[in-house]
Amino acid sequence: MRKNSQKNSRVNARVQQELAEIIRGRIHDPRISPMTTVVSVQVAPDLKTCKAYISVLGDEAEQDKTMEGLHSALGFIRRELAACLNLRNTPEIIFILDQSIGYGVDMIHKIETVTKEDAEHIRMRGEETENTDE
Repeated sequence: MRKNSQKNSRVNARVQQELAEIIRGRIHDPRISPMTTVVSVQVAPDLKTCKAYISVLGDEAEQDKTMEGLHSALGFIRRELAACLNLRNTPEIIFILDQSIGYGVDMIHKIETVTKEDAEHIRMRGEETENTDE
């Protein structure tokens, strides 16, 4: 199976869906944040390994605790995944913290701040020109 084949894309989507369901509903570890999302999944073409990109909404301590809880529940997650999927091999899961959502939110805040400052600056320049015209 090639890396970008249609079958590989379907396997990636199915594993992502099942992982999200397992993390959301079947793990009862208090370390895992309820604001945990499976952003994407990349299953190797030989189905031996799977990189799962996880996003956690919260501070760094919350992210660390969630990743710790996921690593602790790795055996359970893999067993549940094997029960859900009809694959020859159940891939070994590697959890990777994805901070792209937090980065995007931070960039949006920065853009809004700059836009407000520019609007204020333009407004102040407009008032200056009105005062000099009088």
